Amino acid sequence: MVDVERAVELLDAGGVVAVPTDTVYGLAASVADADAVARLFELKRRPSTTALPVLVDSINQIHRLGVEWLLPAQRLSDGFWPGALTIVVHVPRALADRVGSQSETAGFRLPDDEVLRRILERTGPLVVSSANGHGEAPCHSADEVVERLGDRPHLLGVVDDGERAGVPSTVVDVSHSPWRIVREGALTLGVISAVLG
Repeated sequence: MVDVERAVELLDAGGVVAVPTDTVYGLAASVADADAVARLFELKRRPSTTALPVLVDSINQIHRLGVEWLLPAQRLSDGFWPGALTIVVHVPRALADRVGSQSETAGFRLPDDEVLRRILERTGPLVVSSANGHGEAPCHSADEVVERLGDRPHLLGVVDDGERAGVPSTVVDVSHSPWRIVREGALTLGVISAVLG
């Protein structure tokens, strides 16, 4: 187990760290470090063509990645961030390739979790995927992460902040018109439609 200070150091150095989120525990790596992102894919045994979402502490962090945050995305982030909503938008090709996207898009989320926000504020954007092997059930505690993933290479630390039992985020793609829900989770189609029309 590591504290927030050590987690930031490990992430800044290109490590993969398990962190609490507002839904479940996640595996995190710096989006700025292509090798770290590759290690996260390997740790999860996730196909490199299955895109990873990017978690941020502010929309300014998204802008600094060269991403244009257009009106539909702004409406959603104004209405539901911080929270369990991942917003898919157009991104530069290099960023799309890094996160494993097969199109020039990526999903962004601003989580409603104090510990993770403290980490994000200092590290900048992180790719974060649920802490589990690809296709397996997510982990709801730090102990569960250690039990299931602790013997795999590349996992350098786990931040323990108690149980997490949230519903996975809803994923909405506003990169094209009409927008579409990729995955319904914490937020329903009706709630999203009320904002986007």
